[in-house]
Amino acid sequence: MLARRSESFNALDAHSFAQGTQLVDILQEHLIRAHASGGVFARSAAVPPWGIRFPGAIQLAVHAVVRGRAWLWTGHGGDSLELAPGDLALVRGGPDHFVAHEPGARCVLPGEFRSLPADDAALSTPGGAVFLCGAYRFAGDIGRGLVAALPPVLSLPASVDDPIHRVVTLLSREMLLAEPGKQTVLDRLLDVLVVLGLRAGLARSETAPPWFHAASDPRLAPALEAAHASAGKPWTVDDLAQLCNMSRATFARVFHQALGQAPMQYLTDWRMTLARDYLRTGELTLAQIASRTSYASPNAFAAAFRRHHGQPPGQWQRGELARAPEPSHGG
Repeated sequence: MLARRSESFNALDAHSFAQGTQLVDILQEHLIRAHASGGVFARSAAVPPWGIRFPGAIQLAVHAVVRGRAWLWTGHGGDSLELAPGDLALVRGGPDHFVAHEPGARCVLPGEFRSLPADDAALSTPGGAVFLCGAYRFAGDIGRGLVAALPPVLSLPASVDDPIHRVVTLLSREMLLAEPGKQTVLDRLLDVLVVLGLRAGLARSETAPPWFHAASDPRLAPALEAAHASAGKPWTVDDLAQLCNMSRATFARVFHQALGQAPMQYLTDWRMTLARDYLRTGELTLAQIASRTSYASPNAFAAAFRRHHGQPPGQWQRGELARAPEPSHGG
């Protein structure tokens, strides 16, 4: 039996936690821990013929059309997707994908692409388009899990009252300006665009993480939010059931039905996910990681990690650090 923290966390503590603490948005928690960063972002204006090939090494590509039309397809074949003004498409890593003036057009890598000056007045040529392309990267298991939950290509058509459409318009406008703080504004708007896309994508996805839909279930949300917000607390099934105003047996049954795991197994998996990300960054000692994942000592944490992963945390960490860096976005 692993040594656990000795202090108790009783039902009164659980009730106080629920009443006195604003519970976290689990998607927000994942986004923060995913350390998302925009690697490439550009606004282009082009007239036919044009086409860009985006390497499959891009973890998450973001495409939006401001004016005109564009077509998107992947190296796996299948139907081409037409993008109209205000539409947004998210493409996860895998096969190369292509954006062009028409399906099947010749495409070159971004570094080779030569666009016309980003001047909307130059687009009087039939078939001209203004479009935005970005590449996003997420770190660690949490980030990769968010991206993997999306379909290979996610299309989000524009509508007049859709915030995505308004963000695309703001992004395009800001990229034409030479105002102070421009890069900060662009970074924040791209973050908003990606979060809105992820939110919509996970809501539609058949492979969304179980917590995404379970977090909206009022019967389970308090327990999920508390476990994610305070993984270092010595939670028990009784504590979590108390937060949800259910008996232990009822809570365990409902939780397993919704998430496919027993509550403590889910919590252990989440703690180990956090531990892997802490080990990757190398910013915390084993004692600090143990504290943040509810183990009483570094030895107790190391034993749990080895049982979960088949190797001690130090060996696992060295293996991760020795991995080759991820390939670039290709320009």
